[in-house]
Amino acid sequence: MANIAQTVTELIADAVQAQGVSLWDVRFVKEGADYFLRVFIDKEGGVGIDDCVNVSHAIDPILDEADPIDRSYCLEVCSPGINRELTRPEHFAAFIGKPVTVRLYRAVESAKEITGQLLSYDGTLILADGEKTYCLTKEDIASVKAADSIAGGTKENG
Repeated sequence: MANIAQTVTELIADAVQAQGVSLWDVRFVKEGADYFLRVFIDKEGGVGIDDCVNVSHAIDPILDEADPIDRSYCLEVCSPGINRELTRPEHFAAFIGKPVTVRLYRAVESAKEITGQLLSYDGTLILADGEKTYCLTKEDIASVKAADSIAGGTKENG
C-alpha cells in the first residue's frame, strides 16, 4: 500500500500545488472492508473546505486517467489537523524547535509517550521535555505528532 501512496503522490503533487496548497501526505489504507485514499493538504493559515473541494476536483481526473489503484476506494482530501502526524523528513525539519508528542513501541524510562521540544531529526530524533533529553531511533518510535504544548511531559506505562 505504501507503493500506491508513493505513486499517487508523484501523480498529483503538481496539481495540488497549483491549487495554492502543499501536499502534506498521501495514505492508502484499508479500514474494515473499505479502502481509503487520503490526501492531506496544508497551507499557511490553515485549510478550508473550499481548498479540499478544489484539490479533489483537480486530482480526480488525474487519478481516473492513471488508474493507479486496482480496487474500489473512497477519495478523501483533508487537512492534517493541529496534531498532525510527522512522517517525512521535511515534516520533522518544519517542526524543529516546536512541541511534539512521541509514542514509543517500548517504554523508555517508564514512559510510552513523551511530549517535548523537537531539537533535531536526522533519522534519529532528539527531544527535550524540560527535564531530560531523549535520543530516539526509528525502531523506538511508533508515531510522532505535533503537540499543542510541552506541558505534560511523559506518560508512564501502566
